[in-house]
Amino acid sequence: MAKKETTVIAEAEKVLDRERIEKEAEKALEEGYDGIIGLRRRWGHVSPYLFTSKKELKELELEPRYNLATFVRQIKNKWPDKKFAVVSRGCDERALDKLEELGVLSKEGLAFIGITCSMEQAEECNCEKPIYNTFDCTGCWKCIEKCEKDAVTRINVCPILVPDEFNIGLSHRKAIYLTFPQAVPKKNIRDAEHCLRITEKLECKGCENACEANAIVHDMTDEILDIDVGAIIVATGLDFYDVSKLEEYGYGRIKNVVTAIENERLTAASGPTMGELKRPSDGKIPHNIAFIQCVGSRDFRYLPYCSAVCCMHATKEAMMAYEHEPGTKSTVFYMDMRAVGKRFQEYIARAKDEYNVSYVRGRPGRIEVDPKNDNPIIWYEDTTTGEIKSFETELVVLSQAMIPQITKELAEILGIELDENGFVKAPEKMSHPLDTTKPGIFACGYVHSPRDIPDSVTQASGAAGRVAESLGRR
Repeated sequence: MAKKETTVIAEAEKVLDRERIEKEAEKALEEGYDGIIGLRRRWGHVSPYLFTSKKELKELELEPRYNLATFVRQIKNKWPDKKFAVVSRGCDERALDKLEELGVLSKEGLAFIGITCSMEQAEECNCEKPIYNTFDCTGCWKCIEKCEKDAVTRINVCPILVPDEFNIGLSHRKAIYLTFPQAVPKKNIRDAEHCLRITEKLECKGCENACEANAIVHDMTDEILDIDVGAIIVATGLDFYDVSKLEEYGYGRIKNVVTAIENERLTAASGPTMGELKRPSDGKIPHNIAFIQCVGSRDFRYLPYCSAVCCMHATKEAMMAYEHEPGTKSTVFYMDMRAVGKRFQEYIARAKDEYNVSYVRGRPGRIEVDPKNDNPIIWYEDTTTGEIKSFETELVVLSQAMIPQITKELAEILGIELDENGFVKAPEKMSHPLDTTKPGIFACGYVHSPRDIPDSVTQASGAAGRVAESLGRR
């Protein structure tokens, strides 16, 4: 059993290591390195190769071990003034250090992308590199301090990889994980649907063996508690409309069409690309971006209401794209610009003047693709002139509609009514806007009606006041 578990973990670690190496290699090419020195399988054999494009990196081989030092020396002798990144093991780096000591090679212009050797590879080579069984690791990580070549990395011993909800599936997380960087309390949780131990697929003890505090409790189960309360505030927030239903925009079919929330995570420093906005098709940084507003909202085929926050959110994203990559041109296609908050119009004027953002009044009808470069081509009617026009861009961001995150089942349990659009119904909007159809239950935030964060905070204060008033009368 333990051997099977160790194999599962080893395979998961190989996948993660490959993803890391490919990202570092792509970044090196973007930063101006002339090539990546590594291994490639051709005609059934693995041999050294100089990779010069991101497309070629898909053929990068990490095993078996091959002495790269001689090939690196040949490349450096041929092009002494060029820069190369080397996908290497610790033994390769030690060999190159020795060649430099002997004066037959200069490591200037070389960068190293380290391969984490597998247990099998280390045993085959009888290597001094610290390879350990994750089930025996206590998490002290003294091996990191001892390793001169930084060949050991801190890992999450869980073998399971699932799409990360916080990054909208753009990256992966383990089955024991931190829900999001600012979580309170900042403690890991286990995913009951995927944890090998909870689902009883394997007697896995990876996280248990790594936890020095002995905080893993395997026999803990969900509990249903009955709590007597005097009032309830419904603040379940929002969810995002599935824009794949709008086939004219090609989401899920056209590679370089993303949603606003995906774009948000791609530009976030804590996101899957560490803040670098890249096109899904080729990993290039786009310098021409189009934002399409009201995707699914203000449309009687889908949702008739305005989602309230999309205009300002798109403007903010366009400004962030410019800050990440100065010179980026953003074009926002809109029906009506609804910027009604304090200094919102000033914010839009600033985007036009300082951040190279243009606004086009017109609702796009369809998106096509240029097969030569995967650029989306937007067809739209310019409503100021009545002309049908096309617009080629590198990336399209869809500002999708937002919907209240409350189900009919939850509403029935609470005994409250929802309106025709799924928001919590307020029977007396003028005199008691935060009340629901059941006394003692109040609502605030997006589940109440479309609104942004400042409005939600204001509503939350109002709802808390109504609770205090209700409880005070009792």
